[in-house]
Amino acid sequence: MSCFSSADESAHYGFSVCMLLQHYREQLGWERDGVVELGTGDATAIADVVAGLPGLRVRSFDISAPSVAQAQANIAGRGVADRYTVELGDFFDGADSTGAPAARTVISNPPYIPAPDRDILMPELWGGIYGNDLSLALLKAGYDNVVLAVPSYSDPVTTLGTAADLGYRVVNFLAMGLDFGPYSAEPKVARHIRRIVDEGRGWAGDDEYMVAVALFTRDDTIPGDRMGQLLKALQLG
Repeated sequence: MSCFSSADESAHYGFSVCMLLQHYREQLGWERDGVVELGTGDATAIADVVAGLPGLRVRSFDISAPSVAQAQANIAGRGVADRYTVELGDFFDGADSTGAPAARTVISNPPYIPAPDRDILMPELWGGIYGNDLSLALLKAGYDNVVLAVPSYSDPVTTLGTAADLGYRVVNFLAMGLDFGPYSAEPKVARHIRRIVDEGRGWAGDDEYMVAVALFTRDDTIPGDRMGQLLKALQLG
């Protein structure tokens, strides 16, 4: 089992999380409550965020032992191990464990590769048949605020519809175009992505797609609803 790393995607995720947490600092209350994270990866993106936001504490979970080991080394190297902790295990078990800090905000760039099954180049990246299994589970987990990466080819129609049904609004987002990497371009995956697009449940070019990092909230003190704008942004123009 290896550790996934993508410089462009990680930079976008980290920058977006930083901007959203900083802009909505008072409303999200993360200086008081901290945040939790589903899926740490190599931790470089969020370690930089923690370093740049001195009041931020992050408790993260990842099911990949190599990822956790690499993440812990990167966090220690960045000098933020006192405020950014990583645990090996299932987020949905660990984040709600007895004695855990009560966080109102969760952040995640979850595995989102869509495919008929897990038999792909890196099975840890499989997000279910439509790529949004973990995104939907996270939205259903009951957090007031969810900062979530939403890819254009992983059935964002259902993801955003589910969020709306659960009472979430998208108050802001940052979107970026990405080229297919080796995992998206794997023939089995690329054919499946094309089927999702043909069904009208996602958008992708021949070798490109969009990822938006969005703040979903059910907190009435945070104004705005850009759900429609987000959906339009994911449609690649």
